[in-house]
Amino acid sequence: MKKLLSTLSNIWKIEELKERIIFTLMILLIYRFISHVVLPGVDVDLLSNGEQSGLLGLLDMFAGGAFSKVSIIALGVMPYISASIVVQLLGIAIPTFQKMQKEGESGRKKLTQWTRYLTVIITVVQSVAYVKTQVPENAIMIDHTIFYVLSTFILTSGTLFVMWLGEKITDKGIGNGTSIIIMVGIIARLPIALKQEISSRVGSASDGGGPIALIFEMIALFAVVMFTIMIVQGVRKVPVQYAKRIVGNSKSSLGGVRQYIPIKVNSAGVMPIIFAQALMFIPASITKVFPKLQASWLIQFSDPTSFTYSITFAILIIVFTFFYTAITVNPTQMSDDMKKNGGFIPGINPGLPTSTFIDDVISKITFPGAFFLAIIAILPSLAVKFGIKSEFAHFFGGTSLLILVGVVLDTLQQIESYLLMRHYDGLMKTGRVTGRNSSELEQGI
Repeated sequence: MKKLLSTLSNIWKIEELKERIIFTLMILLIYRFISHVVLPGVDVDLLSNGEQSGLLGLLDMFAGGAFSKVSIIALGVMPYISASIVVQLLGIAIPTFQKMQKEGESGRKKLTQWTRYLTVIITVVQSVAYVKTQVPENAIMIDHTIFYVLSTFILTSGTLFVMWLGEKITDKGIGNGTSIIIMVGIIARLPIALKQEISSRVGSASDGGGPIALIFEMIALFAVVMFTIMIVQGVRKVPVQYAKRIVGNSKSSLGGVRQYIPIKVNSAGVMPIIFAQALMFIPASITKVFPKLQASWLIQFSDPTSFTYSITFAILIIVFTFFYTAITVNPTQMSDDMKKNGGFIPGINPGLPTSTFIDDVISKITFPGAFFLAIIAILPSLAVKFGIKSEFAHFFGGTSLLILVGVVLDTLQQIESYLLMRHYDGLMKTGRVTGRNSSELEQGI
């Protein structure tokens, strides 16, 4: 406790860090306030307050409940995330975008501009679909045509406003703004989920288990969080030796030190889960569009708690982990960059042997990373089978838990950097806080 109070005191002593934290909290307060503002022309009393499921439930969690409340920011930052993923994939397939990625700061600005344009297009399309499917006609109190046009404009403006809030947090606050906004949306659902779980165990509506079961749930949740942190932080350090270089006519030299390339156990982040979930929603969509196709195998693939669904979901995650790691981590480029800077892996010849060695290391650590990622992804389904409410089960794994852990670690890492720069102790007695950097978080959600 004394260490904690001392660390908080040190954080408050750093004026810049204090201002950034306060600014971030103010922006998040604004975000949470506008998430409760309902679209104009909607009768709130006639809205359905039922729990969303499937993809809609995931979107509602990321939006902090704004999706189900028909808020002016119901779509949140998900259109921006979708646009970022598309631009990232275009950078792999299209030479023009590949060139932008290699142009440094100017290329990054161009890609950011393309992402914003694409965000507007995606938001307009999703806004039209949202008001058509999620707003009951009997809840619309004005002319329907006017409502649809007005709501599309407001929802698009709302997403752009939230995107702007995220950029302001990144520039003047602490952490990656987009990631923090999503994290706050997920955390906003925790009190409601926890209240439901406590009521189901020890409340008047208890269906069995009692306080003992609740304690075991909390212990299991803590263990899952620790396990997830281990996966997010796990790296394989490949040693790299840099040759000494003489500077000018002086006797001073640079290099000659051994460094490491940290290759992550989970280089793909949450993207494999997102891709796999997109495919697993197809059977449920087919049964809704074609009610006559109520085959038993389709029903099993549509039920997240079924054994067939869990196994298929896990296999898809493992496949997509290898696929996404292969297209995002380039051993050849790593080898070339190392060679240009006079670096080499001890015992490995530069060039093709180095590229082959790095590729072999990535392949060996990707499989356990993919396997553990699949386990984390199906944990919510297993939690439901043990009687845990579905709302609370989301925090036992899946995309939401990976985002929470990744964002928290990244933010703590930035805070610790400020402390160490001012010659204060870090956040931990031993070691350093490590996490994914901001660009990885933004692309990996």
